[in-house]
Amino acid sequence: MSKTVRILFLLFIACSLSVFSQNKKIIATSISHYTIDVDEFLGYDSFGYSYQIKNNVFSKVKGSEVFEYKNVSLGNITKVDILNPLKIVLFYEDFNSVVLLDNQLNKMTEINFSQNNIPIVVSAIGMSTQNQLWVFNTLNQQIGLFDYLKNEYKTVSTPLTESIKYYQTDFNTFYWIDKKNNWFSCDIFGKTTPLGKVPDFDKIEITNPHQYIFSRANMLYFKDISDTNSNTISEIDILEKTFDKFCYKHQILSIFTTKQITNYKIVIP
Repeated sequence: MSKTVRILFLLFIACSLSVFSQNKKIIATSISHYTIDVDEFLGYDSFGYSYQIKNNVFSKVKGSEVFEYKNVSLGNITKVDILNPLKIVLFYEDFNSVVLLDNQLNKMTEINFSQNNIPIVVSAIGMSTQNQLWVFNTLNQQIGLFDYLKNEYKTVSTPLTESIKYYQTDFNTFYWIDKKNNWFSCDIFGKTTPLGKVPDFDKIEITNPHQYIFSRANMLYFKDISDTNSNTISEIDILEKTFDKFCYKHQILSIFTTKQITNYKIVIP
C-alpha cells in the first residue's frame, strides 16, 4: 500500500468514526407502562410516588395511596418542585404566591411575596437549602434566596442581561437557559458560571452540571458537554412517535403521552 493510499484510508476511517460518534444511539428498554388520566404528569420521587395535576388539583399517588391538594383562591398552579418530597413547592404565579406542602400534601405555609417587606415579583422558584427558596425577581432581574422561616430575602446574582427561556433548580444551584440558548448556573453564594450553548429544543431537562436531555420534533437526545467531541449528540431510541413530556431520574426515563406513561431504563454515560 502506497503512502498516499494509506493516508487516504486513514482519513476515511477517521471520518467514518466521527460520523458514527455524532449519530450513536442510546437504547431505552421499556420496563413498564400504564394509562393515566391527568392534565400534566410531573414525575416520581425517590419513594416511588408519582405526582400529577388534574383540573388544577395536585395529587400524589402510589398504588392505592392517594393524596390531593387544591387551592382555588390562588388560581392555576404554575410550577411544582418535588425535589424535597417532605417540602413540596407549589408556585401560583398569577398571585405571586407559593404554598409549601408536607409529604401528605397538608399545607405547611403560604407565602405571598407581594406582602413581603422587600418588593419581589417572582417568575421562577425552587427549593434550596437551609429553609430557603430560590427566587428570580423580575423587578431587578436578579436571582435571590428567600428564607421562608425568617421571612427574609437576599439577592445573590448580578442582573441577568437576557430573559429566561428555561430554568431548573436543585438545593445548591439555579440553572437557566436564556432566550439565546446560553446555559448558566448560579450557586448559593452568587457565583455565576457560563456552561455553554444548547441546541434549539422543545423541552429540556438538566441531569447534572454537564449533561442534559432535550426533545426536538418528537425526538429525544442526550448531550454531554464534557465530552471531548463537543459535537456529539446521542439520540435516545424510544417507541413513542409523539409525546407531551419526559422526565428522567435514577436511570429511569418516563415518557408521558396524552393518556399513557411508559417507563424506560436507560444508561447514560
